[in-house]
Amino acid sequence: MKVLIVGSGGREHAIAASVAKSDKVDKIYCAPGNAGIAQLAECVAIGAMEFDKLVDFAKEKEIDLVIVGMDDPLVGGLVDELEEAGIRTFGPRKNAAILEGSKAFSKDLMKKYNIPTAAYENFDDPEKALAYLETAKFPIVLKADGLALGKGVLICNSLEEAKAGVAEIMLDKKFGTAGNTMVIEEFMTGREVSVLSFVDGKTIKPMTSAQDHKRAGDGDTGLNTGGMGTFSPSPFYTEEVDAFCRKYIYQPTVDAMAAEGRPFKGIIFFGLMITADGPKVLEYNARFGDPEAQVVLPRMKNDLIEVAEACIDGTLDQVDLQFEDNAAVCVVLASDGYPVKYEKGFPIDGLDEFDKHEGYYCFHAGTKLVDGRIVTNGGRVLGVTAKGENLKEARANAYAATEWVKFENKYMRHDIGKAIDEA
Repeated sequence: MKVLIVGSGGREHAIAASVAKSDKVDKIYCAPGNAGIAQLAECVAIGAMEFDKLVDFAKEKEIDLVIVGMDDPLVGGLVDELEEAGIRTFGPRKNAAILEGSKAFSKDLMKKYNIPTAAYENFDDPEKALAYLETAKFPIVLKADGLALGKGVLICNSLEEAKAGVAEIMLDKKFGTAGNTMVIEEFMTGREVSVLSFVDGKTIKPMTSAQDHKRAGDGDTGLNTGGMGTFSPSPFYTEEVDAFCRKYIYQPTVDAMAAEGRPFKGIIFFGLMITADGPKVLEYNARFGDPEAQVVLPRMKNDLIEVAEACIDGTLDQVDLQFEDNAAVCVVLASDGYPVKYEKGFPIDGLDEFDKHEGYYCFHAGTKLVDGRIVTNGGRVLGVTAKGENLKEARANAYAATEWVKFENKYMRHDIGKAIDEA
C-alpha cells in the first residue's frame, strides 16, 4: 500500500520510521517532510494547510492511507476533505479535533461529563477576565483558547503578572486569534504525565506513558517551548493511576465526544497532572505528541498501520496493543536562542553514527538538504532518542548519543529525565 504522512517535524519522522517497518507498506510519501524523513519517504513540496493540493496529490498517486501528524490541519478539517474525496485517513474529523482546537470547549466538556480537571472560567472579554483575577487565588494559569504551538500557557504568581498576561494574550494578541477567548484555570501541583491513546470512536487503547519537558532551560527555567525532551515510561504513572484514568478519564472522554455527536477516531493525547487529589486532565491533544511520539513509537511492538486501520474501521477492540518492557529517552538538540531568536543553515555532522548502533534514533525536526548537506532549519533541530533496559540506562545512552552530533549553536537541556532519580 501507499501511505502519505502530512507534517514536517520530529513526530512525523517517528511516524515515518514506524510506517517503514510495516510489511503492508510499499511506498511512503510525506508532505512537506524534512531531510531526515527524506531518507524513508519521498517528500513533496506541499504544505500541511494546502488542503486542495493534498487531496489532488492523494488522488493522483492513488494513496491508500493518509496519516495526519500535525494539529493545524486536523483542527482545520483536512480529514473531512480527504474522506469526502474517498481517501482513507487516520486522524479525527474537524468536529472531533476541537478537543484540542478549543481549550474552552474541552474544559466545558470535562465539566459537563464530570471528568477530573482543574477549576476554571472561560472569558472572551478582557475586562471581565481582569475583574475575575482581582479575587483569584495565586498562582493561577492563563491559557489561550486556540492552537499556539504549545506556547499559549502562562503561569502567573501575582495579580500584576496575571494582568500583564491578559494583555499579552487578549489585547496584544501574542498568540494571534488563539487568544480571542482565554481560559483562567486553578494552578495544580503534582507530577505531569502524558498518555497517548488510540481511539476508534468507541474503544480506547492507551499507549505507554511518557513525560515531556517544556521549559527551555535546565531545572525547568526559561520560556515554554514545543518540548525539549521526553522519557518513557513515567515511573509516576503507577498501576493505580492507570486504573483510575481508564475508569474516570479515558473512556469517559471517548463516550462524551460520542454523546456530543463528535465521535473521535485517531489519537487522543492526555496531558495529566497526578495531584494529591488524584489524576486530573491538564489538556487534550488530538494527535501524537512531539516529542512524546519519539519515545513511545520506538517501543511499540504492533504494526502502526494495522492499529491505524483498526481505528478507522472501528475494530480497535480486537487489537492487543503491546509495548517493549524497556525505556526510551529523547533529548532535543535545538538552535541556541530558541524559542525566541536563532540562526539557521548550519551543516550537521555525525548523523551517520546512528546507523551503526541498534536502539538509537535521530529524529529530524528542523532540517533541510542544501547542496547535498543536511543543515539546521528550525529552533528544534533533532530529537536524539535511545532505548535502554531501564530509564537510567536509556538516559545515559541518549546523552552519549548527543555527543555524536555536531553543528554550530547546538543547544540542549542536560536534565531530561532527571525526575527518574527522584522516583
